[in-house]
Amino acid sequence: MNIDFTEQELAFRDEARSWLHDNVPAKPLPPLDSAEGFAARREWEATLAEARWSVVSWPAEYFGRDASMIEWVLFEEEYYRSGAPVRVAQNGISLLAPIIFGHGTQEQRDRYLPSMANGTEIWAQAWSEPEAGSDLASIRSTATRDEARGGWVLNGQKTWSSRAPYADRGFGLFRSDPDAERHRGLTYFLFPLNADGITIRPIPQLDGHPGFAEIFFDDVFVPDADVLGAPGDGWRVAMSTAGNERGLSLRSPGRFCAAADRLVALWRERGADQPHLRDRVVDSWIAAQAYRLYTWGTVTRLSGGGDIGAHGSVNKLFWSQLDVALHETALDLLGPESELRGPDAAADGAWLDGYLFSLSGPIYAGTNEIQRNIVAERLLGLPKGGRAR
Repeated sequence: MNIDFTEQELAFRDEARSWLHDNVPAKPLPPLDSAEGFAARREWEATLAEARWSVVSWPAEYFGRDASMIEWVLFEEEYYRSGAPVRVAQNGISLLAPIIFGHGTQEQRDRYLPSMANGTEIWAQAWSEPEAGSDLASIRSTATRDEARGGWVLNGQKTWSSRAPYADRGFGLFRSDPDAERHRGLTYFLFPLNADGITIRPIPQLDGHPGFAEIFFDDVFVPDADVLGAPGDGWRVAMSTAGNERGLSLRSPGRFCAAADRLVALWRERGADQPHLRDRVVDSWIAAQAYRLYTWGTVTRLSGGGDIGAHGSVNKLFWSQLDVALHETALDLLGPESELRGPDAAADGAWLDGYLFSLSGPIYAGTNEIQRNIVAERLLGLPKGGRAR
């Protein structure tokens, strides 16, 4: 692990810190999954892109800065430390864009990346189905070849599609060869959510806002130009996405370090009367720092030509469990006040909102039960357990 930063890297960090200090909204934006919050974050994405802080590791022609991986992680740390808004473009820039860079055509890069970077087009992740969640290879939604029109016809249903209630476009896998083996015959498609034949049905969360949606496909035509990678090669493309989601890009350590610092501040304010919670506060802070150092170890490995691979599952297990534990500790410190809303409430309900979101962490990006199997079999070399048939 190398955390000896160069003068150039430190200068990049300081420039980011200064810009964020001057530009992060002074007041919290409305909830992300409300119509107002979604619109406000589109504007924030445009502000970031205009100053070339939206996608710092991308090439300059796509609103980037050609930043190194180290500089990107440094920016992420500063972003969360500043209290900047949650990124509404995250599905696109963190999960889809690396795949477009790796598997997409030049035409697809030119067509999709600029609008993704500046928030003009927000993307929904359309993977899970009613009977295919962590077992993604079980998907049943179909893609039928339409030679006459030069494309494919999609039918089926996706569920728990993040950002879908307000997003512009979606990406997901469809079974293009029903006779192929489970992990073969899948194709990765990009599609507009306002296409003929698509129906969006929002799914309200505990806070009443629709953070997810069901997407229904009824003879939806998608041209060949919107196939990502080769037809039938969707599983390999999707696993590249899954590595990003479970590993380095989706849950930056800066997010947890910033939350741990807020927890320590909360302890200093309220912990005198609750000494029994001291060790949990310390454990959360240490775990956040451990995750940060583990991430820098991953960066070092990738910089040396390695890959994330199954180690992404270790990451996913760690950050999802840390997120729940950290927020539970904060709620216990706040006691009954944690459930209050309004300007005079403790943290204005922010800790409770964070806790509700943290509960989904052990489920999305592949349930933690599945991730433990991956770690056991692929990293520890343990024998495969029994599989339900």
